[in-house]
Amino acid sequence: MNRSSSRRDVLRSVALGVPAAALAVAGCRSAESVAQPSPAGKPARDVRDVSFVLDAMPTMEGAGVRLRRSLGTRVLSELDPFLLLDEIHSDRVEDYVKGFPTHPHRGFETVTYMISGYMEHRDSLGQGGQLSAGSAQWMTAGHGIVHSEMPNPDGNVFWGLQLWVNLPAAQKLITPRYQNVAPDRIPELSVNGAPVRLVAGALGSERGPVDGISVQPTLLDLRLPAGAGFEHELPREHTLFAYLLEGHAELGGERRLASAGQIAVFGPGQVLAVRAASGSQGARLLVVAGQKIGESIARRGPFVMNTQAELEQAYEDFRNGVLVSG
Repeated sequence: MNRSSSRRDVLRSVALGVPAAALAVAGCRSAESVAQPSPAGKPARDVRDVSFVLDAMPTMEGAGVRLRRSLGTRVLSELDPFLLLDEIHSDRVEDYVKGFPTHPHRGFETVTYMISGYMEHRDSLGQGGQLSAGSAQWMTAGHGIVHSEMPNPDGNVFWGLQLWVNLPAAQKLITPRYQNVAPDRIPELSVNGAPVRLVAGALGSERGPVDGISVQPTLLDLRLPAGAGFEHELPREHTLFAYLLEGHAELGGERRLASAGQIAVFGPGQVLAVRAASGSQGARLLVVAGQKIGESIARRGPFVMNTQAELEQAYEDFRNGVLVSG
């Protein structure tokens, strides 16, 4: 890479709030959104373009769980306010059964979304139970929590995702809380023939069951049948990405192609526009958006704070047994 292209990547990364390495690896297109032509007499639509598309990386986590990580890698370490996105998808019990034994968290939120199979959850607050297929859990770790997450084989494919969402400094030490959302509480809508499960955010007059989250998130499980398209207006300042769960889709104003196992990060604009790729059988996407926090991040292992001193304090509190009781 020459010096001028490196400088351009740095400037783009500042504008988008993403690491310059991600832009360099992905070959970022212009960060400017394209104003799409509209019928005479109507304002142009401010459609977001895709800034870059990256492959999820296979990795091992927990006690030996094979998964794909699209956010939280060296290439894309964070995407304010989002810190990590992991997908477990396997019909091999040995890939996931060892699970995630007891471990701590402080300073951020974990979002678990189950598509198939189920997860057993236990924690230091006395919470426990099964996260079944179609359910969601939004856990605010706040001051501190110690928990375990153990996938259970049931003879079917195990398929689940976990997203980490940062907390602003003023909320990093709040009392932990849960929003456990059963499958029947998640609205299932149809938008121009495209089925959508609305976990968080709003679609028309409908609102998802997850609420009271500082970054005002949107989380959609979107299916695009062959030939179908979907558009949704979001606050211009919100970070937006889509993770392809199945199939092939064309994303953004320039109809950038993305396939299963890839993450697409969008630039500025107001309108999300996606459609099933031409000639494909359709696609399934996890669409995620949220308000940027814009604060420094000190992150290591299971803790996410604002300074190194706060990070060291979290480890000391855990060693001294006061992470969850302070």
